[in-house]
Amino acid sequence: MVDLSIIIVNYKSRNYLDPCLASISACAPSVSYEVIVIDNASYDGSKEMIEAKYPGTIYIQSDANLGFAKANNLAGKRAAGRVFLFLNPDTIVLGTALGTLYAELQAVAASGSAGPVLLNSDMTLQTSCIQSFPTLVNQVADSEYLRRVFPNSNLWGFSPANRQEGPPAEVDVISGACLMVRKEVFEAVGGFSEDYFMYYEDTDLCYKIRRKGWKNIFVPQAKVVHHGGGSTKVSSSTFSDVMMAESMWRFFIKTRGRVYGLAGRCVFGAGALARVSMLSLAWLARGKGEQRKALSKSLEKWRALLRWSFGMERWVLRYYSDERLS
Repeated sequence: MVDLSIIIVNYKSRNYLDPCLASISACAPSVSYEVIVIDNASYDGSKEMIEAKYPGTIYIQSDANLGFAKANNLAGKRAAGRVFLFLNPDTIVLGTALGTLYAELQAVAASGSAGPVLLNSDMTLQTSCIQSFPTLVNQVADSEYLRRVFPNSNLWGFSPANRQEGPPAEVDVISGACLMVRKEVFEAVGGFSEDYFMYYEDTDLCYKIRRKGWKNIFVPQAKVVHHGGGSTKVSSSTFSDVMMAESMWRFFIKTRGRVYGLAGRCVFGAGALARVSMLSLAWLARGKGEQRKALSKSLEKWRALLRWSFGMERWVLRYYSDERLS
């Protein structure tokens, strides 16, 4: 047994994975650790790259794309660490982030998980690193404008990240891009829920940890760069948007019941219809150029989400074994 198992799920992210592994080596914690990479049938040359440059890394090849939850659970069964770190391949570890997270998790007896400040590629603060559990209210109210006007509102649950030099704080949700969890806690809550293929697995895990009486701790002294979209960039332009909406809906049903889930779908559809209407008018008012191209891209996204709200994006069911929900 080692102190820390660092688990990375790779899907066609070789160009991100290489510098990620390099940053782990350069910023290695003082505790004993192992690195496990599980590849979701991407066959992108990552295996050969790891064998050549990071021979100590444990590599697991899946013959199918298992999704985020199943792949992490599979790697977790192989892991020997007392603590697990679930890390995206499109991340760069900075300084003492790993050791700081590990020390904080050990220092607070009631803590079940811990997460760092996530930074964008340009080193600005990433607003998805922590958040409140999703509700109809905060999903309807969520907008860049309201976040700017009310940055410390409990609706978003982001205020501890706005105080980056403050002490560790208990939060609702820690991003799965870099999420450290005690092994005993991970096993006690049943690991990542495989009810989701993509997105909301971290939200669901943090929800289960909280329900069992442990705390999710945000550690502002630990910092990690998260480029974002390393795996989803290879998919269609609306794939991620529809998958995120589907996962949100499934989280509502699982945690609040079918009526709440139906209400969420209806509210989401109404919001999508409003955006499609406004964007269509804006598109008609514009001539040719980059602005019209940007409007077309936004229209494509919201049309897909409107179709999803009516159950018309049936392709999403291919990623779920239980189709009764849809």
